Amino acid sequence: MSKKAVVLLSGGLDSATCLAIAKSEGFKCYALSFDYGQRHAVELESARKVAAAAGVEKHVVIKIDLTLWGGSALTSDEISVPAAGSAEGIPVTYVPARNTIFLSFAAAWAEVLGAKDIFIGVNSVDYSGYPDCRPQFIKAFRDCINLGTKACDENWSFEIHTPIQYDNKAQIIKKGLALGVDYSLTHSCYNPDESGHPCGKCDSCVLRQKGFAEAGI
Repeated sequence: MSKKAVVLLSGGLDSATCLAIAKSEGFKCYALSFDYGQRHAVELESARKVAAAAGVEKHVVIKIDLTLWGGSALTSDEISVPAAGSAEGIPVTYVPARNTIFLSFAAAWAEVLGAKDIFIGVNSVDYSGYPDCRPQFIKAFRDCINLGTKACDENWSFEIHTPIQYDNKAQIIKKGLALGVDYSLTHSCYNPDESGHPCGKCDSCVLRQKGFAEAGI
């Protein structure tokens, strides 16, 4: 029987690589993206292109409105996107509990599909310092969904795969290129202009540029 997996797909570099890894491991992939009120729709268009190029079984874009309470530079017009390295602690581009929300949806869809595997491109090396990218969080969330779904009663369990958790951006890019990822389809910028061109100054842009430079690409 073929294996099924739900893969969280933002349209960025990390999630595109994660999708390619899941495919390489023999999973039939179901891609899940979110229109959550983020500053721009460029990344969603990138997610659609990446999903199509990868030949996923299905790509679902779920619309939720996190602008109702804001709290992040990505979900509130009242908070500006800072330049890379200009802030200490958790940056204002962190969207409160975003991965908790996304993984909850992923678990629900996976349960319906009969998929026991979820892939997410979280990273704790070249990243912005978001608390919901930490390995401890992923482990705790896995325990949570295994207790709060029918897996608990039917004696099976979900697995949350984080295949790039401990890789730097250069390593991630090299893995993706080896698997045929077309990074020209991806988008990483937090604050692109009206034409969708990246700002080149935000934390995500700088990490991306650094990764390609260190990979020699």
